[in-house]
Amino acid sequence: MELTWIAIVASLCMGMGAALVFVFAVKKNYFKNLEDAKYHMFWSDMGDQADSNQEEQRHGEEASEAQRG
Repeated sequence: MELTWIAIVASLCMGMGAALVFVFAVKKNYFKNLEDAKYHMFWSDMGDQADSNQEEQRHGEEASEAQRG
């Protein structure tokens, strides 16, 4: 029975903590422009893909030069 009360108190504390974090985020305007974050993540992923493609091309050119020379 003791463990049940401990679990209830712990879950209430975690719920209150999550509610406080949410209120803090709303007051600091973290949810003001969600679209901006989406596009920021999208374009950063596209940049990573472009960088990896350039590296693959560079390694391919080096390998072909090594075979020629």
